[in-house]
Amino acid sequence: MSLVAGIAAFTGTGSATLNGDELATISAASRSLSGMWELARHIDGHFLPYYLFMHLWVKAGTAELWLRLPSAVGIGVAAWFLVDLGRRLHSTRAGVIAAAVFAILPSVSYFGAFARSYAFAAAAVAFSFWALHRAVERSEARRWVVYGVAVALVCSTHLFAVLVLPAQLLLVRRGRVVPMLAAMAVGCVPAAVLGLVGFGERHAISWIPQRGPEVWLKFPKMAAGATGLGVMVFALALAGAVLLWRAVPGGVGAGPLWRAVPRGIGAGLLPKGAPRGVEEPGRAGAGEADGAQAGETGGVGEAGAGRVWVFVLVGWLVLPPVLLLAVSQLVTPVYVDRYLFVTAPALALLAGLAVAALPRFQVVAAVVVVLLGCALSVQEHVTVREENGRFENIPWALRVIKAEPDDAIVYGQSQLRTGFEYYADSLMPVDVLKSGEEPLPDGFGYPERPDAASALDGRERVWVVWRGSKQSGLDGDAVPRVAEVVKAGFKLSLAKHSAELPGLTVALFVRR
Repeated sequence: MSLVAGIAAFTGTGSATLNGDELATISAASRSLSGMWELARHIDGHFLPYYLFMHLWVKAGTAELWLRLPSAVGIGVAAWFLVDLGRRLHSTRAGVIAAAVFAILPSVSYFGAFARSYAFAAAAVAFSFWALHRAVERSEARRWVVYGVAVALVCSTHLFAVLVLPAQLLLVRRGRVVPMLAAMAVGCVPAAVLGLVGFGERHAISWIPQRGPEVWLKFPKMAAGATGLGVMVFALALAGAVLLWRAVPGGVGAGPLWRAVPRGIGAGLLPKGAPRGVEEPGRAGAGEADGAQAGETGGVGEAGAGRVWVFVLVGWLVLPPVLLLAVSQLVTPVYVDRYLFVTAPALALLAGLAVAALPRFQVVAAVVVVLLGCALSVQEHVTVREENGRFENIPWALRVIKAEPDDAIVYGQSQLRTGFEYYADSLMPVDVLKSGEEPLPDGFGYPERPDAASALDGRERVWVVWRGSKQSGLDGDAVPRVAEVVKAGFKLSLAKHSAELPGLTVALFVRR
């Protein structure tokens, strides 16, 4: 199933064109090590571990398929950990269903074909919860080391992926306080370093607007990638949490919903060798007795050991958006939907637990859920696989530009020229403002001549390209280069904008 998820994410990788973030990956990864360090000191410092990996990866090429392949592999790895974590918490069937739900999410298709670290972060987070379950199951030094490594990977893949870690603190218990907190503390060292770097680069995310609690209403769509599918899977996730709660021994009156609980609900949550505390056919009352014994042996917890995992999984899902908004309100605006992709595995896992917890017809229900999920999200799947699936369609812009000899081109945002140089396969207008071949050491733009009027002297036509709507450049002051071109003696001849916002605008100005 992990292979299926990886393939699902990889399909369409070559159809949607690279957007600005992915082109920034190319720009950063193509620099020398000293150049990457200089860049990290000014912008995108928290992406430095990913850029270092991609620095090695792009030595074999920068084709779209090659650039996005690591993300597809990351999705496959995340799906594998979901399968085994589902097995540990409930059954193999639960894990397989969770991975299947994960594979059909449009958000997975998007970030699995996206040359940024978000798929890596999802894989690292799933790895950390899997490693924590193993360490809690049997507290051994090597298992805590693996958990510490997993936490370090979480912290290294994306700074805000650390927002899942507070949910793991719910598993702190007497007898494992020291190893768990020590492993987490060591693993969080990268987060501390990258957090300090990122705090000093707050100017780089000044474009993020302040958000309010209303963004939580959009959270199901963000995590799943589609509104209808998101609502359905969130309902399943809530049911999964309730059923997992009811099925785990938790004291008087907390018996399972049916007579036999699949292996893993109670057994998988207790140390090996400890009484399982799961009611079996013909063993009425065994759950309560074994639950008491588990408390005496120092199991996962007294009075409902495994129930803590319900809170852990729900925390994995809901704490990141809550905490991210809190950081936005208390420190600086940072709430961006894509920073929360790390919650998608939790959403799928809880949904898988809900379907697998049905007393019968689990396979049929799983097939129905997957088929219905595909039907509810077919348009979103098509959209993310279109040429404009990343909402920054540079090949479209190149087709709009019908260059004549001596035409000039001016970029509203300097960094856009990276994409045009990447995709251009024919003669381009003269880049009259560019004054250096290498990008700026402290950003993704290029050195440019300050005086547009003198650069355009003798030109009769100039193409201007900017990120955003036509109105943003023509009617406002969001794109200063447009005003400079007009001031230099040019008037608008045509303007076209690509589909969804922000998109690209291509405008042709001619000499008055």
